[in-house]
Amino acid sequence: MDEECNTLPVEKWTEAHVSSWLTSIGVKEQYVKKLNEEEVDGPVLREITEEFLKQQTGMKSGPALLILQKRNELINSRQALGKEQPSLKAKMSPDSPAVGQSDQQETSPVRINAVKGQDRPEAETDAAAGQRASLFSQKRDCKPRPFGKEGIDIKYVKHNVLQPESGVVDLITPCREYKSLTTAARLDRPRLQAKFAKELLKFGSGCMNVRSNGTIYFGVVDSREDHGFVHGEIIGVPVEEKDLYVDALDHIGKSFSAPDSEHVWQCIRPPQFIEVVDMNSSEKHFVIEVDIVPAVSIVKGKVYSVRLPNFKESSNKVEREKTTIYRRVGAKTEPVSDPLEFYQNVKDRDAQRERAEVSHFRNAPDVCEDLGRKLMVLLTGGKQYIEKDKWYILVTNKFPREDLNAIDFLLNMKIFCVFDFDPDSKVSGFCNKYQEHHAANLHFLQNYKLQGGVSINDFVRHLQLFEQTSWIFCNGRNDYHGNEVACDEMTWIKTKKTLLKEAVSLICKQILPKGLFFVIFLLMSPIEQPLVHTFHEFFAEMQGHEDIICISESEENHLKWTGFAQASCSTEIVNRASVVRMKMSHVNATVLRIQPLTARTHKHLSVFTKGTCLLETAEEERMSSLEILSVYQCEETTAEFVESEKENIERHFYHGGKVSWLNFWLAEQKYVGEVLQREAYGEVSKVLRDILKWSPEQIPVSCIHIYHHPGSGGSTVARQILWNNRRDLRCAVVKPSYPVARVCEHAVKLREYEEKDTQKCLPVLLLIEDKDEEYLDDLRHELEVAVTTKKINQNTLCFVLLSCTRSHDPEQMCRAYPLHNVAVTHKLKSEEKRQFAGKRKKLEEQYQPEFILTFVLMSEEFEKQYIKDFVEHLLQGIDHSSLTSRLIRYVALLNCYVQNSYISQSHCEALLALTIHIDRFRQHNFERSLSEQAKLVFVHLRDEKTYIESVRIIHPLVAKEILQQLSGSRQQQSVIAMDLLKEDVLFENRFGREEYVKFLRDLFMKRCRISKGDKSDSFFSPLIEHVREKETPERAIELLHAAYNRFNKDVFFAQQLARLNYSYEKFEEAKSWAEIAAKERPNNSYILDTKGQVFRRWFDAKCKAVGKLNMTAENTADTIKTGLIAIECFKKCQKVANLDKDSINNSGFYAEVEIGCNLLKLISSLTVFSNRNSGHSEFVKYLVTDYIPEEVSKPWEDFHCDLKSLQKNMYEALEWISEDLSYFQTDTNAEEEEGSSSEIKISNPKTWLVIKSSVFGKYFIDKSFFSGNQAWMSNQGTAFMRRMKIYHLGGGNITTIFSILTDQKMKDPIRALEDIISLYPNDPHNAKLDQMDLVNYIASQIALGCLSTVSPKLAALHELQKLSHQFPKERHKCQSSALFLLTLLFWPEEDDSEHAREIKYEIIMPAAELLKRYYRVKMKDVPRRKRRIYIHFFLGNGSGWNRVVHKSKVETHTNLLTVPEKRMKWLQGEVCKVSGITKLLKRVQGWTEDGTVFLKGPENKKFEIHALNSTSVPYGNENVTFYLGFTFQGPVAHNITVIT
Repeated sequence: MDEECNTLPVEKWTEAHVSSWLTSIGVKEQYVKKLNEEEVDGPVLREITEEFLKQQTGMKSGPALLILQKRNELINSRQALGKEQPSLKAKMSPDSPAVGQSDQQETSPVRINAVKGQDRPEAETDAAAGQRASLFSQKRDCKPRPFGKEGIDIKYVKHNVLQPESGVVDLITPCREYKSLTTAARLDRPRLQAKFAKELLKFGSGCMNVRSNGTIYFGVVDSREDHGFVHGEIIGVPVEEKDLYVDALDHIGKSFSAPDSEHVWQCIRPPQFIEVVDMNSSEKHFVIEVDIVPAVSIVKGKVYSVRLPNFKESSNKVEREKTTIYRRVGAKTEPVSDPLEFYQNVKDRDAQRERAEVSHFRNAPDVCEDLGRKLMVLLTGGKQYIEKDKWYILVTNKFPREDLNAIDFLLNMKIFCVFDFDPDSKVSGFCNKYQEHHAANLHFLQNYKLQGGVSINDFVRHLQLFEQTSWIFCNGRNDYHGNEVACDEMTWIKTKKTLLKEAVSLICKQILPKGLFFVIFLLMSPIEQPLVHTFHEFFAEMQGHEDIICISESEENHLKWTGFAQASCSTEIVNRASVVRMKMSHVNATVLRIQPLTARTHKHLSVFTKGTCLLETAEEERMSSLEILSVYQCEETTAEFVESEKENIERHFYHGGKVSWLNFWLAEQKYVGEVLQREAYGEVSKVLRDILKWSPEQIPVSCIHIYHHPGSGGSTVARQILWNNRRDLRCAVVKPSYPVARVCEHAVKLREYEEKDTQKCLPVLLLIEDKDEEYLDDLRHELEVAVTTKKINQNTLCFVLLSCTRSHDPEQMCRAYPLHNVAVTHKLKSEEKRQFAGKRKKLEEQYQPEFILTFVLMSEEFEKQYIKDFVEHLLQGIDHSSLTSRLIRYVALLNCYVQNSYISQSHCEALLALTIHIDRFRQHNFERSLSEQAKLVFVHLRDEKTYIESVRIIHPLVAKEILQQLSGSRQQQSVIAMDLLKEDVLFENRFGREEYVKFLRDLFMKRCRISKGDKSDSFFSPLIEHVREKETPERAIELLHAAYNRFNKDVFFAQQLARLNYSYEKFEEAKSWAEIAAKERPNNSYILDTKGQVFRRWFDAKCKAVGKLNMTAENTADTIKTGLIAIECFKKCQKVANLDKDSINNSGFYAEVEIGCNLLKLISSLTVFSNRNSGHSEFVKYLVTDYIPEEVSKPWEDFHCDLKSLQKNMYEALEWISEDLSYFQTDTNAEEEEGSSSEIKISNPKTWLVIKSSVFGKYFIDKSFFSGNQAWMSNQGTAFMRRMKIYHLGGGNITTIFSILTDQKMKDPIRALEDIISLYPNDPHNAKLDQMDLVNYIASQIALGCLSTVSPKLAALHELQKLSHQFPKERHKCQSSALFLLTLLFWPEEDDSEHAREIKYEIIMPAAELLKRYYRVKMKDVPRRKRRIYIHFFLGNGSGWNRVVHKSKVETHTNLLTVPEKRMKWLQGEVCKVSGITKLLKRVQGWTEDGTVFLKGPENKKFEIHALNSTSVPYGNENVTFYLGFTFQGPVAHNITVIT
């Protein structure tokens, strides 16, 4: 076992410590591994049960028993040495034989000895004695049953200790005497009754004679007769028949004289049986208590003598002892030594008793504690109001009907969940009433069982926790049709207790941090065991009672509750946290006074008719993805709350906190100064006003972008726009982490809420913060589809998306859409400078400068020197070795490199080793623990959804400067990062772990993207880029290696290590890492791509090295082999990528061509292939025939076959790329996921294809063929050589052919096309061209026809139609490019006869149908946004060649637009509205049915035409016209317009 395990308390053990300990005691590795996966650390080890071990690990009973036994021995031995605190949970849990059970195990031999009447062993070691003393110290004091009260609702806990026996105090306060009765309890009935009666009558007569009340306890240890226990310890006695003890009182008649026995019967009350709760035993034990009440009216003037019963074994019957007078002397009952004197003092004793009774029963006014104040203090911790950001967990049983009208205070609370034990609650109880006002998700205990592999965040999202109250029916639900029926207590304990335990543990350990929530027990009806078990679980998981409150109107219910609760804590603790005897209506009125809202909040929304409507809270909660802004937002805030909190709210904002609606409201109401408006606010307002103006070109969904420097006020500008438009629009903020479909659903619901006509609704203004273009495009698309489905007029503005995104270059981002984009930078305009200076002066009069740091920095425009000086001053005298300084370094590192990062307060406390005992002052204690520097630079954040606290540096630029100064003088950034990786306490802290791990991962993995607003694209994360450039590459590799280990050998880190190593030509290491990644993820095309890139870079390096030598076949063999290995890797990448239906990765094809070209260059450079006379001919012969030159025969013998297949493989890769580019637009801004980006970045794929196709063709052209020397060439070789020449000229595939139409650099595109066509046979009809050559020939003719209709090489359109009949008759054998050409060639003309049109449609329609099918295969399952279909041609306004209009001709009319604006106009179908285009293109007539466009086909068949923009399709059945485009998906309808 680790040395550290021996020194650390078990409570502080990590999973690794536990694993080490388990191994040391001989537990099998499989169980050790499983327990490690279940995150069993020290605290969990103390609590685990045999049931847990068997269920969670599949462990057999043997090893489970071993673990529990060894665990108990470990903890007991450490307690004996004072190294370990007792585990309350282990002691009290009924399921766990933990520390509490060890009490019993240690003392049980002594107890047996005591029972048998044997002495305690004389020899006892010091350790054992110490352990026994430790065990005694664990026993808790408890209060006895109130004198004279019934014991039905009271419980004792075994081993708790009552106050010591007592003598006479004031005659009214009872004296106490204890008897264990352990031996007698096992006797038969006569013997037991005699023993019981003897002790009782002796004590009773003693009390009566001294006129004092008293209680005798049976089942409580009297130290004089019981060894191994402490005095007053509750052990209880087994009671099989209660009447046995009641009947024992019959001895009174035989033990006292006739007159006296009547008095004794009146003074000795019936026995009370108080149940003893033993969590480690199912056998019931009781303490039997008998009260003695010698009222003066009964005993006046009397002295009572008694003949005590005693069972004689010799005679086997009960006999009476001699008559004796007993009295209480101190804590004992003794015989009266001087009867005469005792008789003489009877009158004095009677007088004392009479005075005591009069004093006790005098009619004084009832004094009641101030329950109202107690309730307020419990809920607020002594503050004036309840914290708004607290979560509440309610535990309740059945509500009386009248109390359901007094729950307004509960409706105002942020209730996280309700543990409801009323199975009728949904129909007639609390749940039913609650759902009238709030949305709630109904669950059962089993819904809180965390399944393996499910993350906490996913679990929270699945149950919609934090969004809507989770209502947990803990004992069935009678109205539910599923199998969830209520059950009795014992059945519940058997079937549901474990589920409850898991639910409470999950909430307290992984969802809600301690101090963030209250648990309120509402005891509304009689108490049952399941409710009490819930208290025990919460008390144990929360490690105390500070945030647990109990409210009970019934004193009887609370008394029973207190008895049960003693199993976890003392009666004093329970009473201190309880409010008893206060009516629910009074509770309601009291709590409402201290809630920060004046009443239950109702929001109001503007309506189309200029009025307002009420937004029901339940409806708002059902729109959980939106934070809806009300017309009267914040107006329900109480004046007291404003007065006490306004300064804190304002100061938090100006210190760097996020602006809240309360900031705007306070400023609007003049409680605080105004919130300044940047000039960008006016710009955004103007854009919004322009959008809101109606126009015929109005679109349903518009978008405004705000790009802003971090900390420049961009988010404030966006929220000011919402705030100031809340009365005219419906405004909401889109919450993070919700899928687009859910947001769209809620946005549509918000727009239509309480509106009569869906055509007449106010637009919804949605704020979307820090989301990428992909998210916005998807949301816009979903909203457009919703508008279409709802059949809302296309010219009606329905939604405005206000996107607010951080960017390092906002002005550059705005140039893309200058009309709808606004930049917010750190630079202030002259008017802004004046305003900021004035505001700063006012704030500095009110606050210390350190409280408004962010505003001060902003007013200085975040000037570098100012920040540098500020940080330098800040760090003066800082203790670099302190924990707080380490925390500052870590937060600065994350904030500098990971956008929007933070560290949760829970993580900070773990790092600082803070133990917060008083949780309602947790925040104060945490802040007090920070250094002065940390207090200045940290801004405290609170998650708007969960309210979980976190910290970050006040500004990223400040974080960057802190990092530079700390790392510059003391340590490098790689050292800080390495230290951060090694912080187990941070990595393993459970609360907020997923967010922390994500930030840490992003620190090492997430790359920069210009499209994301970063300054540049990067190959590695900014941190790794910094370390490899500013420090050393070796240090960067070491850092990534450490991250690889930290993240459990994650393959994506291995992939990054491969990339980093080959970047520095460490190819062996790169190969090793790439193979590790590929072995783990053989079906990930991006990882296979990385492996290929390793060999590609290796090949390039070898090419460079060998190029400096006199190249020979021998010294190039290794280089060629490496290149071929790279090609093989990329071919595997291609295969896997094609099978992947969810992503697109074309890199393998591009890389194969790149390497192929370099291989061809290398091979052609050899002397044997570079000879001027015959070298190139030899080169071509070698690569395309069986011929092998002698010079390369031996050196290259291992890869002749691979080299001879090089031409075919490259040709197929080029054709694949061409087809892909023919289908889809290229979108270079698409963002890739982690690990799913390829190394090859092709900015202009079509240009790349043209260049590579030309290079490829050049290498395989034999000049001797064109000079007439064709000795080695057959007819097949001739066709091959022509094809290669065509490839070289740009006619090798349909993409390069059509690219000639858009190539601005080509001097004479007509001549180029004529040269290509001249290489084909003069009579192509009889040349029997294969399908690909036929496609390329026709495509070249069509391209030439678009440029010149008078070229001598141009064939007539009908000739091409005739030639196309050579395509396979079985259309499924046709290539997609051939089908595309058929739709283009045979589209009917205006002057075609009906018969001719029928014939053409019979050719077009099957081709179009097949194109759609091929498109679906090619499209995979990726979003359309990522693979937009590309239009090659439009149907023109002419005949013959004039009706074929290439897209490039259309785009000449849109040259004045920016590229993004041009793209948007194409997507929305607006490009055809541009002047000049309407004359160029022809409108086609058709109709729509249910959102589908049709044309009239052959024999009146319907010809479906795909609509390029689905939102332009009118609803219902309309006659329409549209422009016709030709794509590889088939003909498409563009700019659809209804015929009016």
